[in-house]
Amino acid sequence: MIDSRNIREIWAWTTDARDVIDPLHHAGPPPAPPAPDLRLVDWEPRARVRLPRTDVPRAAVPAVDVHNHLGRWLTADWCAPDVPALLDLLDRTNVRAVVNLDGLWDDELEANLDRYDRAHPGRFLTFCQVDWTALAHVGGEREVQRQLRDAAARGARGLKVWKNLGLTVTGPDGALVAPDDPRVVETLALAGELGLPVLIHVADPKAFFDPPDRYNERVDELTAQPSWSFADRSRFPSFEHLLDAFGRLLAATPGTTYVGAHVGCVAEDLDHVSRLLRAAPNLVVDIAGRLGELGRQPRRFRRLVEDFPNRVLFGTDAFPLSREQLETHFRFLETADEHFAYSPGDPVPPQGRWAISGADLPAHLLPALYAGNACRVLGLDAD
Repeated sequence: MIDSRNIREIWAWTTDARDVIDPLHHAGPPPAPPAPDLRLVDWEPRARVRLPRTDVPRAAVPAVDVHNHLGRWLTADWCAPDVPALLDLLDRTNVRAVVNLDGLWDDELEANLDRYDRAHPGRFLTFCQVDWTALAHVGGEREVQRQLRDAAARGARGLKVWKNLGLTVTGPDGALVAPDDPRVVETLALAGELGLPVLIHVADPKAFFDPPDRYNERVDELTAQPSWSFADRSRFPSFEHLLDAFGRLLAATPGTTYVGAHVGCVAEDLDHVSRLLRAAPNLVVDIAGRLGELGRQPRRFRRLVEDFPNRVLFGTDAFPLSREQLETHFRFLETADEHFAYSPGDPVPPQGRWAISGADLPAHLLPALYAGNACRVLGLDAD
């Protein structure tokens, strides 16, 4: 039996022995190597997780991309420089039609209709836009409405409303024109009378309205594109103000069908989207440009589609459109794959430093999401 004195002797011996065997025992852990001189902009981590990959080269059913850009709204060049190559891509990936949101108005609309809709009937559907800057002049809404009537007569299939309405467009008094301004309400009610659905982009991601500081999850984007920040309340309204105005616009124009771009412009909060859809029967939403948001909440997104199977539309906002981008959308919608890139090829994810997981939508929900809902809104044959 070992008594307390023996225990003390053993402890003393082992302590001394450790000092002999390991002379650094009392010195603590070795010093850490110097921290790398690494800026956030240069950090491109490579995930070490290894998971199964499901390739989905074609949509499960023929699809309609309700949100894309084929025109010349960015530069003097067409966003789709090779139309035959684009058609070949659509055929190979089972995309039956694409909505082109870049028709603009007057001669530019005519050029888009000639290049796409008239040259390839049924494959492209061009939406017009109107020049909201005309509202800077007293009575400017008359010019805006002239453009809209003219566009409908030329064959535009809908109206695209961009986020500049509410963020930069001003009236004669220099004040910002909100989405629920009476002149806007009158114009968008006219769109409904003309049979034109309105695809509308209000605001931008919530993070763009927050200070671009160390707490902002989209700081990479905002550092690269400082003009995308709307955090200055002396210049821009709040995100919530714009969303409230959008809700009032929907209520004020019940005869107009709206496609809420980017999941109703609030993909970060699908509970809010659900409330909007319940309150406004004239609203549907597309998923364009929001895989990054939806893919980090795939089960909540699936529930949204289950709750509103006739109100969610397929769209990409990917231009120029590529096979890789389409396959990523199909993979998100149709598989349960986990932790994959929502923007393959980009060393830094462009809309937040995270990966996404698939929503694994049930097969019976896919026909409506991919095409059926779009066909109803656009007046297309569902077959």
